[in-house]
Amino acid sequence: MEGKLAQLLPVISVIVIVLRAVDARVPAVFIFGDSTADVGNNNFLPVSRAKANFPPYGIDFVQGRATGRFSNGLNSADYLAKMMGFKRSPPPFLSLTSNTLLKHARRGINFASGGSGILETTGRRYVQVISMAKQVQYFETVRANLTAHMGTTATEKLLEKSIFLISTGSNDIFDYFTPNSSVNRPPMTAFLSTLSITYKGHLRQLYNLGARKIGVISIPPIGCCPSQRSLNDTGGCLEVLNESARAFYIATEAIMKDLSCELKGLKYSLGNAYEMVTNLFRNALKLGFTSSRVHVVELASSMENLPVFHFPPPARTAQSTCSGIYFTRRKTPLI
Repeated sequence: MEGKLAQLLPVISVIVIVLRAVDARVPAVFIFGDSTADVGNNNFLPVSRAKANFPPYGIDFVQGRATGRFSNGLNSADYLAKMMGFKRSPPPFLSLTSNTLLKHARRGINFASGGSGILETTGRRYVQVISMAKQVQYFETVRANLTAHMGTTATEKLLEKSIFLISTGSNDIFDYFTPNSSVNRPPMTAFLSTLSITYKGHLRQLYNLGARKIGVISIPPIGCCPSQRSLNDTGGCLEVLNESARAFYIATEAIMKDLSCELKGLKYSLGNAYEMVTNLFRNALKLGFTSSRVHVVELASSMENLPVFHFPPPARTAQSTCSGIYFTRRKTPLI
C-alpha cells in the first residue's frame, strides 16, 4: 500500500516542495486560473453563467456554504495554500474593497475565474468570466497598491518570496472542440501554437510584475470527465481531448524551460496533473474509493450545456468524482 501511495505523490505537494526549497517562508500566495482554483470571483460577475454559489456545491464546506468553489468542499487552491501554512486559499479579488485590498495583498489574493482560459475568447459561452489577461491586469493593480504603501524595494522583496500558482488551459481545449467553433476552427497544431505563445506572454508579464516563483498545474485528462464521457457512445473517455491535454503539457514544459533560461531568478515547478490523475484512476480502489466512475444525478444548472452532477451525501467520500467536471474534496488532496 505504501509503495502504491508513493507512486501517487500529489502534484500539489511537489509544487510546494520545489518552490519552498529556495526559501521556506512564504509571505503570500497569488493564484490564477479557472474553476479548479476559483474561490468565489465569479460570484461577483452579475451576468456570468459559470457559478457555483448554490447547492450542492459547498455541501462539505464550513457550515455547508456554497462559496463559489466548484467543489463540494475545499478545492486545489485551498490545499496548495494550506500546504504553505495558510488556513485556505486567499480571498477572491473581486470580494475585496479599497479598505481591505492592502491588508490581504500582503498575504495573497486569488484571481481565478471559473470558465476562463488562457485565450481572451475562452469562456464566452458563459457570457462573463475573468480572462487570464484580466487576472494579470488585476494583479498589476494589486502591485501598484503595494508599491504605493510599502515602496518599490519592499514590494519587490515581498513578491520575490511569494508563490504564484496557475491552473488553467482546460477550458481553452473544451472551447476548441465545441460544435459552434468547428466552422472557423484552425488546425490543432496552429491552435496549440497560439495557446502556447499567449500563455508564455502571460507568464512573462507576471515575471515583469515581480513574480519569481511560479507553480503551474497542467491540464488533467479532461476527456475522462463524466460530462465528456456522456458524449461518447461507449461511455469511455474522449481521447481527442486527452491527446490535446498531453500535447499542451509538452508545450508548457518547453515554455517553462525557455522562460527559466531567459528570465533571471525565475524558479518554477510544473505539476503533471494528467499523469497523476491517470494513475489515481488506475489505483482508485487501492486508495479507498469504491469506484472511479460516477453515478450521477443531473440537477438544474444556470450554465448552458454544462449540467451539474453530484452524489447523494453518503457516497461522496467513496467516489472519485463529484460533478461533470470537478473533483470532490475527498480526491482533491490526493492530486
